[in-house]
Amino acid sequence: MAKPFQLPLMPRRTIWSVSDLTARIRDLLAGEFTDVFVEGEVSNAHAAQSGHLYFTLKDNHAQIRCVCFRTQLARLKFRPEDGLHVTVRGSISVYESRGEYQFYVEHVEPVGLGALQLAFEQLKKRLDAEGLFDPERKKSLPVLPLCVGLITSPRGAAVRDIVRILQRRFPNLRIVLYPVRVQGEGAAGEIVQAIRYFDRKQLADVLILARGGGSLEDLRAFNEEPVARAIVACTIPIIAGIGHETDFTIADFAADIRASTPSAAAEMVVRTRQEFDGHLCDLRDKIAQLLRYRVLQASHKLRELDLHRAARRLEDTLRRRRQHTDELAAQLAGGLRGRVETLQRRFDLALSRLAAVDFRARLRAAAVRLDQRTSELEVRMSRALGTKGQLLEKLLVQLQERSPLRLLERGYAICYDAAGNVVQAADQVEIGERIRVQLARGRLGAEVQERETREGERGRS
Repeated sequence: MAKPFQLPLMPRRTIWSVSDLTARIRDLLAGEFTDVFVEGEVSNAHAAQSGHLYFTLKDNHAQIRCVCFRTQLARLKFRPEDGLHVTVRGSISVYESRGEYQFYVEHVEPVGLGALQLAFEQLKKRLDAEGLFDPERKKSLPVLPLCVGLITSPRGAAVRDIVRILQRRFPNLRIVLYPVRVQGEGAAGEIVQAIRYFDRKQLADVLILARGGGSLEDLRAFNEEPVARAIVACTIPIIAGIGHETDFTIADFAADIRASTPSAAAEMVVRTRQEFDGHLCDLRDKIAQLLRYRVLQASHKLRELDLHRAARRLEDTLRRRRQHTDELAAQLAGGLRGRVETLQRRFDLALSRLAAVDFRARLRAAAVRLDQRTSELEVRMSRALGTKGQLLEKLLVQLQERSPLRLLERGYAICYDAAGNVVQAADQVEIGERIRVQLARGRLGAEVQERETREGERGRS
């Protein structure tokens, strides 16, 4: 027997919505490309009003859209610009509204030998535009500081030169050293922490931020934005003595005074003892001369005023006013004392009345009344429940006596038609119709074979 011919089953189709398909692609890309480094040239860079930066990263054959959000952009050491060759780090996902995949940038580094110089120039330009380098905000150095704070490496040559110069110029000067790393990873953070420590504790009258010379890479910690902002925010004057005379860092521009070398910074802090003594002598002579001139000028003016009658009248008026003021002050004091005494008497009277009231006795009496009312309520509730119980038993007896089941026990029965209606008259059913008969104990099914109406008519099947 031949088998019937069967058509092959059609493959099952899966129909995606645009949103579901885009979300699936997004999940695949986000799960696969979570930490990616990409190198290319920046183009079409523009900032949105929200502070986010959008640009395109391209090479000779392809391009990819990139977005750097405001929080990540604030942590970058330089700002990407058109034409720059950079390496970006981040993740890839899909912007579902346009159905485009794009690169979410978390870090950017310039590529090439001038990368650090580029970052330096961009940061310098941005901080200068904010006013951090304005001469008007820079603080002047104290004439004779009692304590100098030193922020540098404890093992470098700079710290030895600074301490030697300070002790030679003013032996009684107090020096507080905060040791930090001046290059390498974490050096900028230690410098910021040191500046904030001196500012918070107010331990020194002036601070020296110093290190020896080095390459641009060696001085990188002093070109960090957090260091510049910590210097500007510090309330203590800061001298920057970093590198050699030809070395310039962001910290030099942000500091209140820039010294060409660490040794020059130490020389700026205090003068020599001879210079200070000579300056004191000059100031003393100027003050004495000025005082003599002021005393002579005041004596001449006093004689002129003493001879002038208007001055005497003014003095008499002032005396009367002063006396009248004293009288008013005495009256005011007396009135205040009387008011205070009246209020004190009223307070004492209220206090005595309050003390005479025995709240404990009132509480005990209230408790007794509460117990009495509770007992009375219990008696009334008991009586009411008893009366209602008797009435309920009486009604139950009446209900049982009037129950149709009692009638059935006496031999009566209840007849129902096929629809379940009570049959009260013979003409409600037809001959041959099925009926049910309810007895006191059980039911019967029957068929109408004969019926008799009130007129005496009979019917039989």
